[in-house]
Amino acid sequence: MTSSQMEQNAERTSPSTVADAESPIILFDGVCNLCDAWVQFVLRRDRAKVFRFAPLQSDFAQDLLDKLGMPTDNFDTMVLVVGDRAYTRSGAALGIVRRLGWPWPLLNIFWLVPYFLRDAVYSFIAHRRYRWFGKQECLIVRSDEQRGRFLA
Repeated sequence: MTSSQMEQNAERTSPSTVADAESPIILFDGVCNLCDAWVQFVLRRDRAKVFRFAPLQSDFAQDLLDKLGMPTDNFDTMVLVVGDRAYTRSGAALGIVRRLGWPWPLLNIFWLVPYFLRDAVYSFIAHRRYRWFGKQECLIVRSDEQRGRFLA
């Protein structure tokens, strides 16, 4: 299933009431060092604390993906869930930076790049992320303040 098909399928399916809340949820690969660095990047720049997080491997994320009609075994993309919509690959990344403080929304200029080119770059990096950045054996323990923003 392609990224756009996954997004279209997710748009037609209503997620759980947890995802219906106003705060966007970022589902990420919990053992990927690059993904963890991205989560740390977002945590530091999300001054309004709008984002919540869950590792794709968690029961919460698995249930949410299932309710959205999305694959539960695909960890090569992060997923941004906003209300009843899910975004993957470059759409998720751009949806996240749009909600961060200045100057990060400037990166939304990349919406002008056709999605198949953006997603090709995203996939190129995603398929090599373990080799380039490594992976951890277990999920990272968060601070008390951060822990409250994680759903799993």
